[in-house]
Amino acid sequence: MKNNSTIQQFNNSTSNDVAIKVENVSKKFCKSLKKSMFYGIKDITKNALGMSSNSGTLRKDEFWAVEDISFEVKKGETLGIIGANGAGKTTILKMLNGIFWPDKGKITIKGKTGALIAVGAGFHPMLTGRENIYINGAILGMSRKEVNEKFDAIVEFADIGDFLDTPVKFYSSGMFVRLGFSVAVHCAPDILLVDEVLAVGDIDFQSKCFNKIGDLMEEGITTILVTHNLVSIKRICGRCLWINSGTIIEMGDTYKVCDSYQLSNLKECKKSKDKKYKDKGLSIKEAIFKDQHGNKKVTFSPKEKIIMELVVESMESVNNPLLEIKMKTSKGIKISHTIDEIKIDFAPKTKKKINFIIDSLPLTNDVVNVNILLWDTEATELYARRSGVYFFKIISSKHIDGQLDINYYIKPD
Repeated sequence: MKNNSTIQQFNNSTSNDVAIKVENVSKKFCKSLKKSMFYGIKDITKNALGMSSNSGTLRKDEFWAVEDISFEVKKGETLGIIGANGAGKTTILKMLNGIFWPDKGKITIKGKTGALIAVGAGFHPMLTGRENIYINGAILGMSRKEVNEKFDAIVEFADIGDFLDTPVKFYSSGMFVRLGFSVAVHCAPDILLVDEVLAVGDIDFQSKCFNKIGDLMEEGITTILVTHNLVSIKRICGRCLWINSGTIIEMGDTYKVCDSYQLSNLKECKKSKDKKYKDKGLSIKEAIFKDQHGNKKVTFSPKEKIIMELVVESMESVNNPLLEIKMKTSKGIKISHTIDEIKIDFAPKTKKKINFIIDSLPLTNDVVNVNILLWDTEATELYARRSGVYFFKIISSKHIDGQLDINYYIKPD
């Protein structure tokens, strides 16, 4: 095929430390099925005649699902890939597994690949679980002898009970994943590709899968994990790749990349209810985070004093409003839920500052989202609200779970 893309095994001149190398890879799709079929026939004809298909250019209704992506994964490394739905994560995995051919660029892979990309991929719905183990094993490069030797281990790990000899069309999505993952990890792969399909499994099975991935890591298996579960990414991945709209936004240390991703999401997730909500009486103009020395910052240690300086503007006369602060971490931990009276009388069309001060916040590495509400003295009428707009980070290696009680106080400026 005369285009600019290749997928190949490593040659001897390539570093032995690198298991996967992706160089300036792009993949395009067409929004129209009819045009997609027409373009496909046209490209096949050109290639058969020895002509270039010009796969590096976009035609009508085509778009880049992945565009000019480059990265390397070392042998034995576990790489996490994160991003919003439609960012191109699964497309990358499918190109690495050879399901898709890149339109531009080069992918080089060292070793046998085992993949779990789609629920039930490689399964024949009319055949039983037992029969599909042999079929799926063959697809992943296992001989019948190898499947026989590992059959009991595959069945034990999948834990599908009496359904082994039932046609898989009657399986739930969770049973599909159990069997598919079990075959994939027992095919002795050098490289394991795992997509978000694990999310359909129950909690116990997910834990079992991640423990198995941990065992494979100790054996030197290279793993690429695509998931929206950042806790899982942080748990097992040393490095992380964040992509958006088919391009790389950031790649590096897992905690750093995940924090950047969370902060970006928080900036963009101004809730629709806030857009529809209209301030009455008061308006929260700004919230600035400072340390005890008055320096503006968004990253704190657990023992640091955090000063949240609110700038509030009045549209009418308001006396002693109530301030409510709701804080929640990206891991779902509720930090506080407080309502306290502010000893301030607001004259019409004036601005005042209010300091909400936290003595310390004993959290592990996390992002804290702050929701701010101002009520009347009876807490029945809402003057102002800001949700999903303000946030800060806590950096710490100490692990803490559950509800957190904090020491705080309000100081009018």
